[in-house]
Amino acid sequence: MQYKNLTLDPFQEEAIQAIENNFSVVVSAPTGSGKTLIADFIIGKHKDDEKRIIYTAPIKALSNQKYHDFSKDYGEAQVGLMTGDVVINPRAKILIMTTEIYRNMVISNDSEVKDVAYVIFDEIHFINDFERGYVWEESIIYSPETVRFLCLSATIPNAEEFSRWIRAIKKHKVRTVVSIHRPVPLETIFYDYELGITRLDALKKAIESPEYKQTRSRKGKKQFKVPAPNHTELIQELGQSKLPAIFFIFSRKDCQHKAWELARKNLFPKDAMLVQRLNRKLENAPSEISKLTSTQIIKETLLQGIAFHHAGLLPVIKEVVEEFFAEGLIRVLYATETFAVGINMPAKTVCFDSLRKYDGFNFRMLTTKEFFQMAGRAGRRGIDEKGYAVSMLYRPSFNYNEVKRVTLKDVEPIHSQFKLSINTVLNLIDQHTPEEIEHILRLSFWSYQKFGEKYAKIPSKVLMARYNSIVKRLYAYGYIDEGQLTDKGKFSAKIFSDEITVGEIFATEMVQSLDEYQILLVLACLAYEYKDIDEFKHPQQNEQLRKLKNILAGNDYLYHEKKFRSIEQMTALVYPIYYGQSFFEVMKQSSFVEGDLIRLFSQILDKIGQIRKASLDMRVWNKMENCEGIIKKVLEGIYLV
Repeated sequence: MQYKNLTLDPFQEEAIQAIENNFSVVVSAPTGSGKTLIADFIIGKHKDDEKRIIYTAPIKALSNQKYHDFSKDYGEAQVGLMTGDVVINPRAKILIMTTEIYRNMVISNDSEVKDVAYVIFDEIHFINDFERGYVWEESIIYSPETVRFLCLSATIPNAEEFSRWIRAIKKHKVRTVVSIHRPVPLETIFYDYELGITRLDALKKAIESPEYKQTRSRKGKKQFKVPAPNHTELIQELGQSKLPAIFFIFSRKDCQHKAWELARKNLFPKDAMLVQRLNRKLENAPSEISKLTSTQIIKETLLQGIAFHHAGLLPVIKEVVEEFFAEGLIRVLYATETFAVGINMPAKTVCFDSLRKYDGFNFRMLTTKEFFQMAGRAGRRGIDEKGYAVSMLYRPSFNYNEVKRVTLKDVEPIHSQFKLSINTVLNLIDQHTPEEIEHILRLSFWSYQKFGEKYAKIPSKVLMARYNSIVKRLYAYGYIDEGQLTDKGKFSAKIFSDEITVGEIFATEMVQSLDEYQILLVLACLAYEYKDIDEFKHPQQNEQLRKLKNILAGNDYLYHEKKFRSIEQMTALVYPIYYGQSFFEVMKQSSFVEGDLIRLFSQILDKIGQIRKASLDMRVWNKMENCEGIIKKVLEGIYLV
């Protein structure tokens, strides 16, 4: 079968035939095998009818990239973008959004999804994510009956089970399409301080040898300290023939530092062309961008075709790096794992600084899915005969069985992470009868995985326990009365996190006692994710802060809100922007890198948008508009809003 002058692979042909028959399709195929072409077919199929296509992505960076890609392919007039803080052409034929936005639309029965033919879920395996997986699950559960799904993922060992669940709850046909063929074969190898690039069994043999154990125990009279493998030596051993390489590192700071270290080795010839192109990109940007440490480092490393990419960078720098990498102008890119999510930028080799990462709670081994998500970037179709995944291993912490399990094959199935949120419960009560609610709660992937085809017979006591607990809280705080949502409840049904906290402030008269400075402090506390390592300078103690603390303490619910414990620290960021200081002046007030500060401000904008949409009070709208203006002013020239 031919499509767009390409001969389709069997899995692409099978998926397209199912779409022609109006099936939903779950596609499990290796990275770089051409899954996006199936999405292109759906768009082409509906280009002349009244139906719309929604494309969802797990992260904003991927949403933004898809927006630019689709705009080039189909024209800007046909493509829209919704990411919470950015809304472009929302009535477009092809609407790209984060999965959270789509979930929020369907759970609130938004009229915008009435004429949707297909929803494309890119990276559907994110349903496995402990914190966010429920978003994908609820997106499927609450979608209209007429909507069909295209679910794309690199590897889903239990793809058929996932398809059966969709088929069971949505009552339409679902095709499972699985391909294990990689267009470019992947070779998994390892790097050791002594053996260099080697095989896993060879390293195991070396570590278990009597000679190594004796040398390690003593060298003369002193204990021999085993050195860690060095990233610059690995790049040297790879040589030009195995470049370009993506070097995955689970630390933003280390990405920049190691790119700088490699540049200092002067392994590659220097060429000022990339720096000149970067300078041209920055001509219309604020001059302070060029003074940032990250900008200065990347100008030094780009001279040799070395770069870094992580969420802490300014958008303009990330975009330039992506552009250069896509053009084949980067020899070595040090990146965090977000670079592996959906963005189609393969290299010949993928390197891992470690197979362990800090997940916010503790250090752990990568899952097989995480490893192969990143390793899958190795090998450029039509260019390379083979891709390489090279993991640096440190002998003292080497565990043969663990390393082999992670790097041999992606065998981890996806599991339900379903959990009821306050927002979900409010919307269920607002739109459904008690009988319908119980039926809907039976539709979760959790129910199906636990009870299979008998999911409809789950005991009500088991099913409704969490739901009833939330309902009890909502009654206690006045969000439900006699089985119906109160005005506060209707407001918070349109708020997607911190629902009660936001409701207590912005759906009551409390908001009228707050000025814009105090409102921004509240929103900053709700947006801020506390970290021990964060530092804040010159927090502002003034009458506005004192009054705000007293107001919050006077509310039974808000008095116990842990997020407001950061309120004094947030004055270090909110006070300067309230009084008109620039983004770069605000950066001096904390240890935040530029990308983290942008993220905080963009999340505040997102919350402002939710409040404005939820409120019916013109006075609240006016205050939200003023707050939005303050945030947008500080981001002017820095971030597209």
